[in-house]
Amino acid sequence: MSDRIFAAGFHARYADALKRHLTEGDENALSVAHELGRRALEAQLSMLEIIEHHFRFVQELAEAFPVDRAAAIEFLLQTLAPLDVATRGFLDGTRRYAEERARAEGLADRDKFRTALVNSLQEGFFVADHEGSVIEVNNAFIDILGYPTSGLPYRWPHPWLVDKKTAREQIAVVRNNGSAEYETPIRHRDGHLAWVMVSINVVQETGSDRDVYVGTIRDITVERAFAARESAVLRLATAVAVAKSVAELLSITLDECRAAIDVKRVIAVSWPSGEGEPTVQVAGDPVETTWRRLDPWLRHTFQDARNQLPLTAKTVDSPDNPGKAQGLVAVLSNTGDLALWLELRTPRWVSAEDRLLVTVLIGHLSLAMQHVRQFESARETSLTLQRTMLPPLEPPPGFAVCYEPAIPPLEIGGDWYDVLPIGENRIGIVVGDCVGRGLPAAAIMGQLRSSARALLINGAQPALLLEQLDSAASLIPNAYCTTVFLAVLDTETGVLEYSNAGHMPAVLAGPEAGQTTVLTDATSVPLAVRREAPRPQAARVLPPGSTLMVFTDGLVERKHESIDDGIARAASILAKAMESPLEEVPETLVRALAPPSGYDDDVAMVVYRHRLAQLRVESEAVAGQLAAVRRRLAAWLRSAGVPDGLVGDIVLVVNEACTNCVEHAYRGHATGTMLLEADVADGQIRTRISDAGSWKPPAADPGHGGRGLVLMRALSDEMDIHSTTAGTTVDINFRLPAEAR
Repeated sequence: MSDRIFAAGFHARYADALKRHLTEGDENALSVAHELGRRALEAQLSMLEIIEHHFRFVQELAEAFPVDRAAAIEFLLQTLAPLDVATRGFLDGTRRYAEERARAEGLADRDKFRTALVNSLQEGFFVADHEGSVIEVNNAFIDILGYPTSGLPYRWPHPWLVDKKTAREQIAVVRNNGSAEYETPIRHRDGHLAWVMVSINVVQETGSDRDVYVGTIRDITVERAFAARESAVLRLATAVAVAKSVAELLSITLDECRAAIDVKRVIAVSWPSGEGEPTVQVAGDPVETTWRRLDPWLRHTFQDARNQLPLTAKTVDSPDNPGKAQGLVAVLSNTGDLALWLELRTPRWVSAEDRLLVTVLIGHLSLAMQHVRQFESARETSLTLQRTMLPPLEPPPGFAVCYEPAIPPLEIGGDWYDVLPIGENRIGIVVGDCVGRGLPAAAIMGQLRSSARALLINGAQPALLLEQLDSAASLIPNAYCTTVFLAVLDTETGVLEYSNAGHMPAVLAGPEAGQTTVLTDATSVPLAVRREAPRPQAARVLPPGSTLMVFTDGLVERKHESIDDGIARAASILAKAMESPLEEVPETLVRALAPPSGYDDDVAMVVYRHRLAQLRVESEAVAGQLAAVRRRLAAWLRSAGVPDGLVGDIVLVVNEACTNCVEHAYRGHATGTMLLEADVADGQIRTRISDAGSWKPPAADPGHGGRGLVLMRALSDEMDIHSTTAGTTVDINFRLPAEAR
């Protein structure tokens, strides 16, 4: 009702304003027309109704007077202007709505299409944010890695990464270059190891200046397994061909299987042919290495394996993870006396590729293990032969010896040493090296060693001994160019007399820290080599507390390095070992100087540490023995570092005491003995001269004699004479100067 009233009023006002505009030309009427149009819009009056009434009014007016129809149309347009604007806005809005709706429907369809497309990919697809957290994955990604969408986001570092270092490096490459592609191992959620090819590209995040990462992963485990199998088999076949021990063979096996099937430990068990406990050898993570202490479950696994077919790999489930393999066990011999256990890093399902690889490896290992076991048996025989040619392992007091065979143990060589007592306080020292290796060199070595021993017993000087050994070498086939260091040591005085036939120089480490000397004197050509001059000889007094080392070139000779550098290195290590017990010094030197790959030449070594022994000279109490006593006492004093002036005084005093024994102790009786003892203690030289005679009282008028005791007291610092019916003892002490203490 109200709408009709408004419409009637509207049309009346419209007709009145239109008439004024047409009859009077009133411009204000146009404003009225615009206002009427605005009200019509608010009242939702029909535009068609307004137009219909407009033409009816114009027709009625035209009957009364002429009408300017253009002016009438202008008035109508002013009325319809607000309605036109609203209509166009509505239409635009409708159109935009329709467009947005269509766009939204298109986006939804496109998103569905994108999701379907991404999930249809055979390759894993992922999106990572600027921090590296994976925020979107497809179904293939889940299948390859085992990590579902429910766990998103997977933050950096991702839980499947094995090689985090490479992943970080590749992210840096992506940031610098915009993309990267690389192969890397991953750990599946169930624990097994797989290999994937990763491709990553960097893109800019929509509506942000931050980068995001879009990438794909492709499972290349099968290709890698094939390549790894071929490579591992080739490497293993090459490596085991030169393996010389079961330990070395297991280490090679572990290295190959660790990368190929993720093995953490390899255990070999061998059963003896007779009674006895099986032998256990391990490579990899530590485990008990005796059969009794081995895990009972593992012992049971090995015992069961002896009943399975040889050269076949059997998976063994983990006792804690039923259904998942803890490792693989195989028997490597037809007699069932050798079994191998490959323990996986984590219990998992073992693929057909893993089984195939292990089966191929086992075939090579079986042959290699038989070879190694034969080799070790031969090695034991060869080393036994070598050691029977060397002197007893228990050297004289003050000596330590060492023989270290080269890495190929069957290549027994011509290196030897000998330490032979040849008289009171005298020791013969020989270290030699024959040319070549193997049994021929060992045979030459045995003959030369026997010859040197026989010559040493004769007591000749070192230079003469080498000349005599020259003659022996000339009669032994292939003994040409043998090198020998030969010395005779007086352990009482510390005097070392030596001659060197083309051998390594001996090294002497003094008692002072870091003091070493290389004995390069008295050097000439090797044995059986023509020479013009006699062989030279040198002598050196070993200071108390010093250490002498004589060795063969295997200890210090290295490829691409001066031999002098090796000798200097050995001297430095010897100096550092001065505080170590003597028996530990050879092992310390061999261990410290060993090349990374082990010695490729035999090493023979003699080490002597000189300790000043107490002098003890017992002889007949006759004048003919006094000169020998003086010589031994003087040599001993010099080896103790006593200054020459004091040596003369001590020799004079002690000689006077010994002369008294000769002249007075046994007067009127059969010749007896006298004993001289000397020692260094508390900064003094302490001497004692004793006899078992009965001294007669001195004559009332000694004439030109009787001044011996006065002289002895004057030159010594302390003197005490104790005489009984059983004999007389004279104690005489001499204080050493500060610099000699």
